[in-house]
Amino acid sequence: MNNSKVMILGKKESFLIRAMRKKLDDAGYDSDFVTWDVNEISSHWPGVDMVTLYMDEGNQIPEGIIHYLVDKMADEDKKMITIGSREENQYIFDHVPGDLIHKSFTRPMDNDEYVSAVNELVSLVKSGAMKKTILVVDDDPSYLNLVRGWLKGDYKVAMANSGLQAIKWLGRNKADLILLDYEMPVTSGPQVLEMLRNDAETASIPVMFLTGKGDKESVMGVMSLNPQGYFLKSIERNKLLLELENFFIKNK
Repeated sequence: MNNSKVMILGKKESFLIRAMRKKLDDAGYDSDFVTWDVNEISSHWPGVDMVTLYMDEGNQIPEGIIHYLVDKMADEDKKMITIGSREENQYIFDHVPGDLIHKSFTRPMDNDEYVSAVNELVSLVKSGAMKKTILVVDDDPSYLNLVRGWLKGDYKVAMANSGLQAIKWLGRNKADLILLDYEMPVTSGPQVLEMLRNDAETASIPVMFLTGKGDKESVMGVMSLNPQGYFLKSIERNKLLLELENFFIKNK
């Protein structure tokens, strides 16, 4: 048993949906069938790892339900699999951000292929591939390791001990957010941020300062570079995690 829960959403639990659930059960998954009702979705939501939208011909999922699902899934970084006709799948593509859709199937569907797609998604989640990547830049190795310890349960964490090392890392990798120290030798935090903003490849990467430098002059000096946040190293672990969570929710 892999302890993963799949929610199957549909108009009614047909024979074909029961066959899908039997395949999921045989593969060790816990599955629930839920109708297109906000209250029912909400009551079955706790513990759900992924969602399958099953659209029978002529039973298009209501837009209000789609909007509700998008909000729920975006808040919790869930993914969906869609099953329907080409037109029904296109309807979902037009109303759901692409990064929330793992895979789509056209009816009639091979249940073995469907379970393989579920397995693939579970593997991605368990490997951490679905996590946001945060690059922490600081010349203090002790503080780098401290912050890595704080973040590694919720994010993929990369570390750089200088501004130039950070620029080099970003030449080969992608980050969803950079936590940047202010005072570093050779290349300071503000200089790194200016370099990032002047390069088309890195200009849009969100940057937050995480630094011990809290005087008004230093803070105001980098505001023109539009960092997404400015936190002192005295910040507590839970406060930092909450700030990061709120940032990613607001910027989905």
